[in-house]
Amino acid sequence: MNNKSEAKEKPYSCEVCGSSFLKKHTLIKHMRIHTGEKPYSCEVCGTPFTKKEHMLRHRRTHTGEKPYSCEVCGSSFSRKESMLQHMLTHTGEKPYPCKVCGSSFTVKQHMLNHIQTHTGEKPYSCEVCGSSFTRKESMLRHMRTHTGEKPYSCEICGVSFTTKGHMSQHIRTHTGEKPYSCEVCGSCFAQKRSLMLHIQTHTGEKPYSCEVCGSSFTRKHTVMKHMRIHTGERPYSCEVCGASFTIKHILIKHMRIHTGEKPYSCEVCGSSFTQKSHVFLHMRTHTGEKPYSCKICGFPFTKKENMLIHMRTHTGVKPYSCEICGSSFTKKENMLIHMRTHTGEKPYSCEVCYCSFAEKRSMLRHMKTHSCEVCGASFTIKQSMLQHMRSHET
Repeated sequence: MNNKSEAKEKPYSCEVCGSSFLKKHTLIKHMRIHTGEKPYSCEVCGTPFTKKEHMLRHRRTHTGEKPYSCEVCGSSFSRKESMLQHMLTHTGEKPYPCKVCGSSFTVKQHMLNHIQTHTGEKPYSCEVCGSSFTRKESMLRHMRTHTGEKPYSCEICGVSFTTKGHMSQHIRTHTGEKPYSCEVCGSCFAQKRSLMLHIQTHTGEKPYSCEVCGSSFTRKHTVMKHMRIHTGERPYSCEVCGASFTIKHILIKHMRIHTGEKPYSCEVCGSSFTQKSHVFLHMRTHTGEKPYSCKICGFPFTKKENMLIHMRTHTGVKPYSCEICGSSFTKKENMLIHMRTHTGEKPYSCEVCYCSFAEKRSMLRHMKTHSCEVCGASFTIKQSMLQHMRSHET
């Protein structure tokens, strides 16, 4: 009796797998799973879909349309299910618990991914290098490190990214959007991880420790970088001169010595710089800002390091010592100049007579002996220049 009732309720059956459906058009849609037919295509990028509603939802990635809004905070979403998941952040509801440890999650997929941390299961493997992953999307994202594929592009500047999340973060550099706020001080951030790191400045938490010296850090990758101090590892090498570095971004900065690239410009005078921090320092020449003051005499400085060097005139601290004779100096460059008295090194040469000097200022002072201050005539011998000068006196 029940079977007959069910047959009347779902009269349309799939000939391939036997699934039953209430409406004929639902069966037609289902059959596309078996046939692979995708009759609906995106007019912008051509991506095909089995269902019209999937294609329409996809189109929002091009139009930017977000028709579903949160009634609490007004955040907008392109998908209804994304909005419903977001609502749980306001209610605090986490309906999907882990049966092993009891941890709860707002999204079912997050719970399923978490369970694999208990089982150790990594069912998705990279066909190139064999690395294993708990999630399919993680494996697909990893594959881009081999293929070099960057499918997500910024519509404003055209820069491409391997992940959608990285592209979304980048777009905020154009829009200035900072959606993550600190509940303690109200500071806003463009990235969630930046907010989490900032919160640790209030709590003082440094959960990552160096196993060698015990130093603590707020970030895991900072510990890994720090460990290179102990291991001596320099994994980033310059292809031009072979210099090696512990941190990738230092290599990137170094490469500008060879390429001459100066990507950061002053908006006032147009001067270009290799580093962004140099632009900020340079801007003070226009604004006159001197934010660092000596605590003893109040003398102001544009750079913090200049203020610290000045402070040594009050404290008498000389932190740089000569390894040969033990002489101490307030500045590192003064110690390096002094070292030449032991090594005999004279790196500065006169372009006229090729005399060498240990200090640049000595070389510049010497250069004046070759040029006439009145007419600019140059001489290789000082006596000849002095004789020439008398011709101007008569």
